[in-house]
Amino acid sequence: MTAPHRTIAIRGARVHNLRDISLDIPRDRLVVITGLSGSGKSSLAFDTIYAEGQRRYLESLSAYARQFLGVMERPDVDYIDGLSPVIAIGQKSVSRNPRSTVGTVTEVYDFLRLLFARVGTPFSPVTGRPLRKQSTKEIVRAIVGSTTKGILSIMAPIVRGRKGHYRDRFERIAAQGFTRVRVDGRVRVIKPGMQVARYRTHDIDVVVDRIRQRGDIRERVKQSVETALEIGSGTLVVSATKEEDRICSTHLFDPATGRSYGEASPGLFSFNSPYGACDRCRGLGIIDEFDEEELLAYPELSIKDGGIPVLDRQENYGFHKLIEIVGAKHGFDRTLPVDEFSPEALQVLLHGSGEELFDVSSMYGTSHRVLIRFLGLYAHLHHQLKSATRDAERDLR
Repeated sequence: MTAPHRTIAIRGARVHNLRDISLDIPRDRLVVITGLSGSGKSSLAFDTIYAEGQRRYLESLSAYARQFLGVMERPDVDYIDGLSPVIAIGQKSVSRNPRSTVGTVTEVYDFLRLLFARVGTPFSPVTGRPLRKQSTKEIVRAIVGSTTKGILSIMAPIVRGRKGHYRDRFERIAAQGFTRVRVDGRVRVIKPGMQVARYRTHDIDVVVDRIRQRGDIRERVKQSVETALEIGSGTLVVSATKEEDRICSTHLFDPATGRSYGEASPGLFSFNSPYGACDRCRGLGIIDEFDEEELLAYPELSIKDGGIPVLDRQENYGFHKLIEIVGAKHGFDRTLPVDEFSPEALQVLLHGSGEELFDVSSMYGTSHRVLIRFLGLYAHLHHQLKSATRDAERDLR
């Protein structure tokens, strides 16, 4: 066995403005090449060392693979020894984007996401133990033994977080005998020529069966589960009224909690993907919060007179009218000083009134009864920030 190379030996390099340069570069060290502009730094590093290393790597591939990658010319050098497979990160200008990091710019991030998704060991976020796979019998047993009342929908996920109009996919689903799909959380009947917005990200599930929890449903559930697992490539979704969806999978399962998880995908490790991004900061690493002291800057004044300055800048007539309707029920008035509001009234104004409904028919000038929830000032301002398209709209001061 030959001893490992300790140096990269270069003899007679004549690439570009290099003039028959010979040198030895130590391996496994951080080496910096410095010099005046035009002295041949890039010619030595990129056009000689990197080019020869890349050329040798491509020559090691099959003839079939090389026809797609092309053939690199040998740099003008007499002799190079001690090279390993190489990568090069070139200098380039980068836009000031909060979603750009060292990992994304160098594209190392893409390889890491793929690595984690394919060879990583998934653990339960609740118990911290490794996940295991479910059998079809276990899935059927879990669905039949559910205490959920009403109608269960067994669906097969076919699209997750991808763009496209999917017209051909809907036609194939209909040809298989299915009549309904759930698109982005909404169940729709498949119609001829049906398609969705091409440039938006969609989640699409095939509604395989809708079962009412009545009598012995085991056999029907078993058939529906087998069909859904086949269409969904080993994963299905169980949906019930007023309950969160349950994912059942022959891939990953947490025995302690009974929860199922889909197979890891590169998107789960991407902060630019809705599946991998933080729910609070949306992958930006920044959270928009409001300072209560700044919001209630002049508590001695009423809302009408500017006691809450940010409301004075809001041009949304409907929200001001809604405050009047809610205040009439919870004991605060736009004409009274803010510091005279009770703690309970101020809590409702800022954070909303929960599930309580208010009749706002007068806002729309209709005789029909219109009921809505009041989510509070914080929720209203967060919505304004989210929908803002210009910096001037985001400046609420």
